[in-house]
Amino acid sequence: MGSTEQKLEGPDFSEGVELDSLREGVPLLGHVGDDAAILVRTKDDVHAIGANCTHYGGPLAQGLVVGHTVRCPLHHACFDLKSGAVLGGPALNPVACYEVQRDGSRVRVSGLLPEGALTKRRPTDPGISPDSIVIVGAGPAGAVCAETLRRESYGKDIVLIGAEDPGPIDRPNLSKDYLAGSAPEEWMPLRSADFYEQQSIQFHPNDEVKSIDATAQSVTLASGKKISYGALVLATGAEPIRLPIEGANLPHVHVLRTIGDSRAIIEASKKSKRAIVIGASFIGLEAAAALRSRGLDVTIVGPESVPLARVLGDEVGAFVKKIHEDQGERFELGRKPTKITERAVVLDDGRELPCELVVMGVGVRPRVELAQQAGVQIDRGVLVDARFRTSNPHIYAIGDVARFPWPRTDAAERVRIEHFSVAERHGRAVALALIGRSLEMRDVPFFWSMHHDVTISYVGHAEKFDRVVVAGKLDERRAVVAYFDGDSVRAIATINRDDASLRAERAFETDDQAALRALLS
Repeated sequence: MGSTEQKLEGPDFSEGVELDSLREGVPLLGHVGDDAAILVRTKDDVHAIGANCTHYGGPLAQGLVVGHTVRCPLHHACFDLKSGAVLGGPALNPVACYEVQRDGSRVRVSGLLPEGALTKRRPTDPGISPDSIVIVGAGPAGAVCAETLRRESYGKDIVLIGAEDPGPIDRPNLSKDYLAGSAPEEWMPLRSADFYEQQSIQFHPNDEVKSIDATAQSVTLASGKKISYGALVLATGAEPIRLPIEGANLPHVHVLRTIGDSRAIIEASKKSKRAIVIGASFIGLEAAAALRSRGLDVTIVGPESVPLARVLGDEVGAFVKKIHEDQGERFELGRKPTKITERAVVLDDGRELPCELVVMGVGVRPRVELAQQAGVQIDRGVLVDARFRTSNPHIYAIGDVARFPWPRTDAAERVRIEHFSVAERHGRAVALALIGRSLEMRDVPFFWSMHHDVTISYVGHAEKFDRVVVAGKLDERRAVVAYFDGDSVRAIATINRDDASLRAERAFETDDQAALRALLS
């Protein structure tokens, strides 16, 4: 994975610092020998952990301290200051945790603590925990569920089943740096087969589930193997849509969901000069930027008049459009493709756009076929309760396939959110629910989208909005954007305002509308 690791700076904590120099809740950047670290004073203690997020190396010294946690400013991973443990994705690995000693008016870091030394986990209750857990889908939700179960001392059989090699991958990078050629392949896997073997997780990376027998509580794999379960977790995700037009399945027409898809587009780009991206979606625009960075002539086709306006509003959508145009990409908006030939995309006005490569980024649909086969309730996704249980008490659903209750929507409404970080946090939440440690799911949806050298961070969830307020200047690439539904802020987007993005996340968690509005001042 990429990294923005800092050079060593600040005091050497092994030599000690004055306690009075530490402001409560404000990380102090320093180091322990050759390792960057932060020192954080909370109400009742002082903690020392590694300075860099284990996701993309984000600077935790610039993060937000909430209680005994710190959140990364880049992608909102959350770490326990007491132990270094991951409490919220997209990070998977803990940060280093150090022992802190007080010596009069000074505090000193005396050494590295073993991983998990301060994390007290009670054994799982055999009367609550299922006899075995089968997880269908090795994306971020399923992967995090499996390893959280082991981390939380679940000692029975865990089976993780994936449809394709190599297993869990850094999916957001498929349309970003990996597709652009600036992230090597070795960054992409989230975990190795060796990791699962060490954790005693039975991993089937290329043998998908073909059928579920909910009465017998078993699944049958494509290989014919039958596996029984005490609890079944459906993390089947979503699949990309191909438009039902002539030529949609030609060899040079691609969708983008798996690492195999991304590899195929990369190979095709080496033999192409012109690419058409159908769909001015986040995936479509990111893919367009990646192909443009590879030197291709890129045109984006979409039915809307302003890209991303449905999610980000007209003003921000126009800003994103200009970013891409400034890099030489062209737009054909208000248009739909009617046919794809071996050499062109034909538009609904009869024009033909020549190309050798086509990428469709027109959305995804939840993979609900197995859930339907199991007889659980479906409505634009798999319906689940606050503990991610379906209408069958032995079957759970998480990630892109699940429609779940979120406290900030109408009481009767459930949402389905297709964000990588949300899927990971679902995985952790359902693992805790399965072993009787259920916590209220108050994690706030978050995603980030890259458009050449501009990253947009989005916190919250606005199913609809009737007013958009921009604070700052989009053309200077520094702004906070609030999405209102009536008098309530439903979501916040930021550009080069990671501090505001973190504060927005916290404000949504506590339903603090005043704090959300204050971000606009």
